[in-house]
Amino acid sequence: MAVIPVSLSGREYEVRIGNGLLKNCGQEAADFLRKDIVPIVTDKNVAQHWRAAVEASLAKAGKTAVWHVVEPGEGAKSWSGLEALTDWMLAQGVERGDHVLALGGGVVGDLTGFACAVLKRGCGFVQIPTTLLAQVDSSVGGKTAINTGAGKNLIGAFHQPSLVLADLDCLETLPPREMRAGYAEVIKYGILGDAEFFIWLEAMGPRVIARDPEVLEMAVANSVAAKARIVAEDERELSGTRALLNLGHTFGHALEAETGFSDALLHGEGVAIGMVLAARYSARRGEISSEVAERITRAIHSAGLPTEVTDLDLTCGGQTLADHMVHDKKMDAGTLPFILLRGLGEAYLARDVELSDIAAFLDEQF
Repeated sequence: MAVIPVSLSGREYEVRIGNGLLKNCGQEAADFLRKDIVPIVTDKNVAQHWRAAVEASLAKAGKTAVWHVVEPGEGAKSWSGLEALTDWMLAQGVERGDHVLALGGGVVGDLTGFACAVLKRGCGFVQIPTTLLAQVDSSVGGKTAINTGAGKNLIGAFHQPSLVLADLDCLETLPPREMRAGYAEVIKYGILGDAEFFIWLEAMGPRVIARDPEVLEMAVANSVAAKARIVAEDERELSGTRALLNLGHTFGHALEAETGFSDALLHGEGVAIGMVLAARYSARRGEISSEVAERITRAIHSAGLPTEVTDLDLTCGGQTLADHMVHDKKMDAGTLPFILLRGLGEAYLARDVELSDIAAFLDEQF
């Protein structure tokens, strides 16, 4: 098992990565389960695979699980979903000193974390991420949110978990498409800040996606450690360092918005195309070579991820996608910073990008 500390100002929590953690979650999370009743949030798909194992583990620790089960997909991250969850938590008697377990992917983690951030001005939660994307990204760092009609994750709060249990066994039940989507967030860490990790993934990526235990834990641990370092430096995204984690996301979120935040484009798939677009736009500005942009594109494509806007059969043009970006959380005084590249493993925050130029660039991709 790998244990990665996330060190923040005046506090720290652990991300534990390995096999068998979920079936032993009663013991792993014992320090945070002060009552006999343990509230757990999950979705229907995850419950089908892991509910019995979690209940058995908690029972062994003398605890009883109570469940709030949501529908799978981004639709659960809504005002109505938040209202239903917080009402349920209040009905369970959740207090500020209690912890709720978030068992699922990024949707469950985001929704549960935000509910815990606002319930009685803040209670605790433990993340048990069951997807690769959640294990390497959304479960770590304390960003929680819901979606609105204006865009994705626009209503939220920074609220750190007390513990993250990333059980690699959970990935055995993950559909191949979801595994590939999660891999987009793994390779992102190489592209934005670790060229050696990117080179390693060029060779080992297929084994990561195939869930080879010899390399999977290494890939997850390296990704979590990279995010932990950035979060420790810039927890609330004030200095610009943490914004680097959004590589590919500004383009990706626009594509997700245009596809209705639906299964037509999974989040990781949107990030994959977004990273290709960020690389190509960086090359267009003369900041990296076209060869580097093509190398990034090949590495993403070889993982079975989409790399082209034309893969999505959109009927819009570049201006429509640029219009979606107006609601991006990074918008500041009418200017939208973009995460671009000066080299492989060298991302930076560009504050001189005009959305009109982005629209023209995107038109070139159709």
